[in-house]
Amino acid sequence: METIRLAGRIILNCEIEAVTGLHIGGKGGNLEIGGVDNPVIRDVLTQQPYIPGSSLRGKLRSQLERKLNADQNKSVGKAKIHMCEKKEHPCRVCRLFGVPASSDFGSPTRLLVRDVAMTEASVQRLNKAFTDQQFTELKSEVAIDRVTAMASPRNIERVPAGTVFGPAELVFSIFEAEDLELLKDLRDGLQLVEDDYLGGGGSRGNGKIRFKNLKFALRTTENYSEPNPVGEYAALADFEKDLNQLIEKIEAALKF
Repeated sequence: METIRLAGRIILNCEIEAVTGLHIGGKGGNLEIGGVDNPVIRDVLTQQPYIPGSSLRGKLRSQLERKLNADQNKSVGKAKIHMCEKKEHPCRVCRLFGVPASSDFGSPTRLLVRDVAMTEASVQRLNKAFTDQQFTELKSEVAIDRVTAMASPRNIERVPAGTVFGPAELVFSIFEAEDLELLKDLRDGLQLVEDDYLGGGGSRGNGKIRFKNLKFALRTTENYSEPNPVGEYAALADFEKDLNQLIEKIEAALKF
C-alpha cells in the first residue's frame, strides 16, 4: 500500500472585502408581500452573513478549470467539474482540490478552505447602519418577460459594499516538493476570482471582492506546534512579486 507522507502545511490567513454588494444565497425567502425573494446565507446563531468555504473553494476550482481548459467530465449534483480518470499523473486541478469520493482512486486534497465570518469591525459598522435587513440591504431588480414584456419585480438581499470578512483561512498541505508549484495555481485562482465575482448576480453588479492583508505561516512535521511566518502582503499584487522567493523559502525549510 502506498504511503503518503505529510511534509508540512502552509496556513494562509487573509481578509475578503466586498467591493460591491455580495449575495451568497441561503434558504428560501419570506412569502409575505415585500419579503426577500433571494436571501443571503446566515449563521443560524448570530444571524450574521458569512462566506461558506465551499462557495469560495468551488469558485477557485471552476476558475482554474477554465484557465487550464480542463474537461468538465464529472457531474456533482447539478454542477459539472473536471476529474482525472487515471491515477497516474493527476492534473494540477485534481492535485490541488482532490477528486470526489466516488472516484476509483484517491488523490490527497492539498487545499482546504474554511467558512469566513464577518470581522467584528464590520459587524459593529452594520449594527449602527440603517440597513433594510439586519446586516444587509435589499437590491430591487426587475425581470422582463421577453414575449409579453411584463415586468416581474424581485428583491435580492446583499451584504453591503465595504463589508469585510475575515480572517479567512486556507490550508495548503504539502506532500512532495512538486506541490509547491501549485502555489502558483492558488495565486492565479485568487486573482481569477477577484477579476470575476463571488456568489450570485455577478453579471448584474454583485460579488466583486478583494483579497487583502495576506499572511502565510508554515508548519513543518518536524516542528508542527510552532508556525513559522514566511510572508505577509497587503494585496495579491504584492504576493505575486514575492512568489518565487516564498516558494524557495518554504522549500528550504522543508529540506526537500
